[in-house]
Amino acid sequence: MQMTATALAAAAFAVLAATAAALLSAPEATATASGGTATASGAPADLGPCGPGQLCLWPEDDFQGPRQTFELADTDIESCIRLPAGAAAQSLANRTGRPVTTYQSGECAETGEFETYPGSGTWAPRSPYRVRAFKLWES
Repeated sequence: MQMTATALAAAAFAVLAATAAALLSAPEATATASGGTATASGAPADLGPCGPGQLCLWPEDDFQGPRQTFELADTDIESCIRLPAGAAAQSLANRTGRPVTTYQSGECAETGEFETYPGSGTWAPRSPYRVRAFKLWES
């Protein structure tokens, strides 16, 4: 099932607003964005490391806990990718170059909570729900 352009645009706007609010409330991120140091992954030093072409998920807020990575080259586009049984994510970074929708439901059901994040380098330190599945979009 494809998202409509309006739904995708609305989701992207919501993510951008949430990202801006998170950056404004985090002085370290603001300082880093204005000229501080960055890690080799392209992330400001206080954000979780995530390489180009990757979707990175952490089980706790603020990029804490063991990181799971999914490579764009190894992930089916527009397919529901379930996290392993019992696993969930609370923070994420999307550097795939493509939009990704995260789902509260392990089946990518739109009856639960879901959010779409742009793929141009988005770090979300706190998801509004436990992410149990995701779907990468063509564009």
